[in-house]
Amino acid sequence: MKKTFITLLSSTLFLLLSSHANMGHADEAKEWGKDVAKGQDHPLIKRFTGSWLTGYLSDEWNAATIPVSAQLDKDRKIKDSLTLEGKITRLIYLAPRGKVPLEVYRNYEQALKSAGLKTGFSCENQCSSLYSAWSKLSKPTDGLQWANGSIYTPDGSRYSHYSALSEDKGLMLYGTLKNAGQEVHVLLYTSVAAYNVTGLTATFLQIIEPKAMQTGQVSVDANAIKAALQTEGEIALYGLFFDTGKALIKADSKAQLDEMAKLMQAQTQQKYFIVGHTDNVGNFDSNLTLSLQRALAVVAALSAAPYKIDASRMTAKGNANLAPVASNNDEAGRARNRRVEMVVQ
Repeated sequence: MKKTFITLLSSTLFLLLSSHANMGHADEAKEWGKDVAKGQDHPLIKRFTGSWLTGYLSDEWNAATIPVSAQLDKDRKIKDSLTLEGKITRLIYLAPRGKVPLEVYRNYEQALKSAGLKTGFSCENQCSSLYSAWSKLSKPTDGLQWANGSIYTPDGSRYSHYSALSEDKGLMLYGTLKNAGQEVHVLLYTSVAAYNVTGLTATFLQIIEPKAMQTGQVSVDANAIKAALQTEGEIALYGLFFDTGKALIKADSKAQLDEMAKLMQAQTQQKYFIVGHTDNVGNFDSNLTLSLQRALAVVAALSAAPYKIDASRMTAKGNANLAPVASNNDEAGRARNRRVEMVVQ
């Protein structure tokens, strides 16, 4: 009788545990196949059919380091890498169960090449060392948002979405393609998702769209303007904003105008040149006109209410692209060259 009671108790406990586990899997199943909240495909590259997006990051401006060759140095680190600044998008997908990494990889490769991808390198065999070095260099899963639930297997094992990328049957491709005249960098990696028992393939995509950081987000205060004018006789002010190709000063220039006016109201006898500068995009005559019009717009803003600075104390000049402070060969340099300066007369 005692033995029978123990057997019944054990059976009951087993059933309770099994029931709890099945309820857990049922809850997991509700999340299965659902994209991460607010995640979306990049406009340039659509997902493999039937896949769902489980990891997502989109930064309007940040820096990212990526390998540009499959070679490793003697310390088994990435030999050739590139650090880029701009819009960074990272995506991790799970393909439908039964789709192997090579099939998924080939489909992405074909789509990218059809879009004009210029291949930098590819690794299709024995890529585990490259995967390890890349993971340490680029930390591809850092900062991603993740889908709810887990990766689970037919036998009930579960793995976090964070662990989806693996070295198992990994394949990697890097290249660049043109989009609206801009060079976009693309890194593709596919592998078994977590472990073979999942029967799933994970895909990582990173798209980097280089662009200059928005400048002028911090205005220069009156004391800093005064100090620069005393030591250098001039100062470039990047807190004055205009739409591309236009001379109408924008409302978000107010903070910088406030500080310019504060200085001029404290030094009532000093006169200034207000000098507009452009980058070298477009023809010189148009840039000369635009740079003068922008300088005149600043003078007009400071002369009007609420500042009411005597307009005779300011002389507007346009310098087009005659005095660059950086190279015009990239957007970062061109952004620095587009400026308005105060110069002591």
